[in-house]
Amino acid sequence: MLDGADESKQRHPFLDRPNRTLLRMAVPVLFSLVAEPLTGLADTAFVARLPGSEPVAALGVGTMAFSAIFWAFAFLGIATQTEVAHSVGRGDHGRAVKVISLACLLAASIGLALLAISVWFLVPIAAVFGAEGLVNDLAREYMLYRLLGAPAVLVSLACFGGLRGAQDMRTPLYVAVGVNAVNILLDWAFVFGVGSIPGMGVAGAAIASTVSQWVGAFWCLAVVHRTLGLTWRMRGAGMARLMRVGGDLFLRTGGVLVFLTLCTRTANKFGADQGAAFQAIRQFFIFSALFLDAFAITGQSLVGYFLGADDKLAARKVARLVCWWSFCTGVVLCLAMLLGTDFVAWLLVPPAAYAVFGPGWVVVSLSQPIGSLSFATDGIHWGTGDFAYLRNSMLLASAVGAACILAVEAVRPDHVLVYIWLVSALWTFIRAGLGLIRIWPGIGHAPLKA
Repeated sequence: MLDGADESKQRHPFLDRPNRTLLRMAVPVLFSLVAEPLTGLADTAFVARLPGSEPVAALGVGTMAFSAIFWAFAFLGIATQTEVAHSVGRGDHGRAVKVISLACLLAASIGLALLAISVWFLVPIAAVFGAEGLVNDLAREYMLYRLLGAPAVLVSLACFGGLRGAQDMRTPLYVAVGVNAVNILLDWAFVFGVGSIPGMGVAGAAIASTVSQWVGAFWCLAVVHRTLGLTWRMRGAGMARLMRVGGDLFLRTGGVLVFLTLCTRTANKFGADQGAAFQAIRQFFIFSALFLDAFAITGQSLVGYFLGADDKLAARKVARLVCWWSFCTGVVLCLAMLLGTDFVAWLLVPPAAYAVFGPGWVVVSLSQPIGSLSFATDGIHWGTGDFAYLRNSMLLASAVGAACILAVEAVRPDHVLVYIWLVSALWTFIRAGLGLIRIWPGIGHAPLKA
């Protein structure tokens, strides 16, 4: 990690060993990103052992709604990472401290506000995702307990962004692994019950996740305070800039959420088995997306650092290597998913939903190489601060995807999950194409144009 004015003058190791440095930084990010969605995967694996398809379908609705609420505030991590990386690249450690302090304060405030407001709308929120009857009741209960961890989730997000912007990729890994270890232990106790602890089913999975997230938040704050520093003197942190980026990312995330919500609703409308199979695939889709995002997040930090240091040539080299390594990772992941079809079905899918799981899983597997480039270019443009372009690209892709999903819902074809995931593949293809042409040849006012 780079810390202080003297260290900021050191030559970045990427300039001498680009591939080795990229991999050395990306591997901890990879494992931390893989660890983060294990919360959802662990919850699904435990809840899938409960009787019937309704608990897993409810978990799918609850996790999707929970993700929708918090993805809207993804700027707390993304913008913080970019701003801290730019500041570190310029050697301005003082501003980096102000930025991460402001992000943590905003995260805690937004988390408390979400808890106070959202708790009154859980039933209609679940209904938006197609949940009815018992599925709605279980989803509402799950979301209620997960919301108690809202401030912790957002504070951890801001801290992760600040640490990665300061080129520290290892601390988020340690925290993510620790959080998931606690979550798995608590899942076992709270979902089924052990000793004097009663089995609480879907609600128990939510409580386990919330407790583990609070452990992670306090851990993050302690590390940030010790290594970077925190301050109440935040003047000059760039509140206007942060909020402007927040607006762009809010609209961008809105496009994502509309599309993914329509996908979830369409699957659930075709029955609990379809909803349960979609939840299993979606959990792994999120897992693979974050897996593919490892090089993107590393690229964001490196591109931001070199643009802060006014070295566009090095930033372009980062972009090229990030895309190459991401694509290769996508190919490997595709092959691994195809080979692991039966294992994933056994682990995450209720027996009644096996028949509808396989074809959709194949589509998701084959889309991984394209998906790798969409996430790679997102990370690169985050690093340049090109948030308005990313907003417009995502809104276009999501508009096309949403129209296709509505058509699928109206036609009601056989094997509906195949069509849902084919549309998702189209969605990622549009994003990847728009992301690539912004770098090569560099359409419009591209920050990385040669």
